[in-house]
Amino acid sequence: MTLINKLKNGRLYFDGGYGTSFQARGLKPGELPELWNIEHPDIVTELHYNYLLAGCDILKTNTFGANKLKFSDNLEEIISSAINNAKDAILKLGSEEDKYIALDIGPTGKLLKPLGDLEFEDAVEIFAEVVKLGVKHGADLILIETMNDSYETKAAVIASKENSNLPVFVTNAYDATGKLMTGASPKAMVSLLEGLKVDALGINCSLGPDMMMPIIEEYIKYSSTPVIVNPNAGLPIVKDGKTVFEIDDVEFGNSMRKIAEIGASVLGGC
Repeated sequence: MTLINKLKNGRLYFDGGYGTSFQARGLKPGELPELWNIEHPDIVTELHYNYLLAGCDILKTNTFGANKLKFSDNLEEIISSAINNAKDAILKLGSEEDKYIALDIGPTGKLLKPLGDLEFEDAVEIFAEVVKLGVKHGADLILIETMNDSYETKAAVIASKENSNLPVFVTNAYDATGKLMTGASPKAMVSLLEGLKVDALGINCSLGPDMMMPIIEEYIKYSSTPVIVNPNAGLPIVKDGKTVFEIDDVEFGNSMRKIAEIGASVLGGC
């Protein structure tokens, strides 16, 4: 069954977060996790495999910060290695069930004009390069995530649509006021993203599932497109020099069950 058919006929599950899991496995402060695709492929593949064992349908590639602004010399090696690590995990699973690899695209790290100095066209070009490499090396879909600027979100979607025929999923990161950093509401983002004809849309990161509930309800109310919810396990805090989350697995699972019951189609973690 194709990804889109499965999305229309049932529920899909993403994996969870990678950054904190890599930290638990030795990622040092300031070290770029995307380099682990090359330097520690066994660890990346193992984490993918563990998420598959837990029942996820979609693996996010370890490419959240991969773009030419950060990796001018080895971007293709990072993206190809990331996709191959996910493929290796699926092969290791040996299941006949459909599993999919999402090319994970995060923000550029720069603000677009007029708030910053990055031109819209330059942002599209940056994202387009990542998309082309993801297509070349075998990604099944594109996940644009943790976007807190509607304008940058639009640039990433346009780059994805112009340079691939892959399904495009988009999740934005909201603050406690229920707005993006640049002020857009969930209703505004639903309107923008449905106009751009993305295949699924929603929210991720920042807030825990219970704190997200009013935002999720707004998405469910206004969206005619499948809704994604990939929250953190609450807001992160530092204890004894380690980043931890206060919501445990049982509480997280109970919250996600409620989110599924009100209409979210794609569930996971961040």
